[in-house]
Amino acid sequence: MIDFYYGPTSNGRKIAIMLEETGLDYRVRFIDILNGDQFDPAFLKISPNNKQPAILDHDGPGGRALAMFESGAILIYLAEKTGLLMPTDPQRRYHCLQWLMFQMSGIGPMFGQLHHFNHYARDKIPYAIERYRNEADRLRRVLNAQLTGRQFIVDEYSIADIACYPYVKGFRDRYPTPFDASAIDRWLDRMEARPAVLSGFNLRSADVRPEVRGEKPLDQHSWDALYGRLQHKPR
Repeated sequence: MIDFYYGPTSNGRKIAIMLEETGLDYRVRFIDILNGDQFDPAFLKISPNNKQPAILDHDGPGGRALAMFESGAILIYLAEKTGLLMPTDPQRRYHCLQWLMFQMSGIGPMFGQLHHFNHYARDKIPYAIERYRNEADRLRRVLNAQLTGRQFIVDEYSIADIACYPYVKGFRDRYPTPFDASAIDRWLDRMEARPAVLSGFNLRSADVRPEVRGEKPLDQHSWDALYGRLQHKPR
């Protein structure tokens, strides 16, 4: 059994999709990051960086419990645990890992900064919005080129696709691409034809707060939990 510390964010949805795809037994431990659940001392023992997702696998290596944080590391762990969704051929395996790192180092941070400065930041800074919008579009061009002529990012469906999907889907809806992204569009359709992708992406979707959907501004407590006093309090 895996305890899955989760909230319906792009990073959390990666692991939800992976758990659905692999069929592993898991139970959700809901983390409301706007409420500050990520600072609970018990959660910090699992995820010392106070971020979700995280897992506690009660049947880890050698039958011992294993706690893990960082979504990319969790994807690799679950792929190796199950023997699923990671190519076994060495060259394709490394191609898969490099595209996973492309998401972790590029798509995740750059898309996240764009959305922060465009949606959450109290002071709108045109330079920041333009800088991250341009970088997000550049990364989408890279991904579109990689997907041209391919069914999936490294030909076979893998954790690279699972890592990229929640961000790319969410940002297509919020920030339409200013270029022909038909290869991405076809890939998104193929992803959404997989029942596990849909069930994982929609896990606890009813718990997405109106502040996240853009229906109301963050109150002071939520701001402090995400970006202010609570987030930066020494621990």
